[in-house]
Amino acid sequence: MVPTLATLKDISQKTGLSVATVSRALNGFPEVNARTRTLVEETARALNYSPNRLAQKLVSGRSGMVGMVVCGGTDLTSDRSFIEIMIGLSSRLAERDIDLVFQVGQGDDPVAPYRKLIDKNTLDGFILNAPRVGDSRISFLQEQGVPFVVHGRDSDDPAYAFYDIDNPAVAAQSVQLLTDLGHRRIALINGDAEFAFAGQRLAGFRAAMAERGLTAPPEFIFHGLPSEDYGYTSALAALSGRLGARPTAIICASTLIAAGVMKAARDLSLDVPGELSIMAHDDALPELRAINFQPSLTVTRAPMRESCVPLADKLIDLLAGVPVDRLQTTVPAELIIRSSTGPAPSQETDAWT
Repeated sequence: MVPTLATLKDISQKTGLSVATVSRALNGFPEVNARTRTLVEETARALNYSPNRLAQKLVSGRSGMVGMVVCGGTDLTSDRSFIEIMIGLSSRLAERDIDLVFQVGQGDDPVAPYRKLIDKNTLDGFILNAPRVGDSRISFLQEQGVPFVVHGRDSDDPAYAFYDIDNPAVAAQSVQLLTDLGHRRIALINGDAEFAFAGQRLAGFRAAMAERGLTAPPEFIFHGLPSEDYGYTSALAALSGRLGARPTAIICASTLIAAGVMKAARDLSLDVPGELSIMAHDDALPELRAINFQPSLTVTRAPMRESCVPLADKLIDLLAGVPVDRLQTTVPAELIIRSSTGPAPSQETDAWT
């Protein structure tokens, strides 16, 4: 025998609230107080209530689904950070009874998939990741009046909901640690220059170096998509001597890049940290743990998974009417000093000129 599904009326009778109040509580209307919302949600769970999505959309104007689009050229099998985000977001949204719709964009126009999804009128909002400088997706969604939240930000003073780490401070922390150890020739193997975070870290790097009367020649600042091969080839170029006096320290945009730098140092028979200090930013991806490097890797650490709950919650709050300026969060990264950094070689303490 098929069990009878609980209805809004059943929840109403159990709580003593009107059907209208129960419906508004379950659909996230902001005028319902927290105590009432909690009572309704707990009763709904106890009765195994499952909302009718079509009826819910008719009542609330919402579908209970949000979207995330990834560029069609992205190699998802190797993008570990994206996989971490997808798993974390899906789990958190599911806890709030919201489905995450994932789509791979096709073609060169980053706005096209958003336009198509908006025309279908099936999604309540979007989660954007990896913003580029002056990101066209962001300006398009703002023009359309569509709710969205961004993992990161494309400018210093954004007018949208976001969750981000303090990228200039990530670079500045790294420079401070290395200069305190006596390093004056510090190279930066950064992310792709198109991405906003890379520009923010470069700005933080340059500012922190300038505060200490130092600079890095342009040829010792690298930009590229993070991979072990990119880290390896960039490090070989920096350490070979053909670009000038080699750096005594290298800051990497990710642990994946640092793995390539470590390999280059081994192939060049350079001792880490005796002859070369290496540090990186660590998204705490389970497949590439910084503590397992040989030697263990000094990092600025901000686990990617920790962004998932606030991103999901910010979009839900945005849909419930919370103002954007209350949904903007920048968090610091943690500095973890391990064995890959040490004092600058005594015979190589001169700065680049």
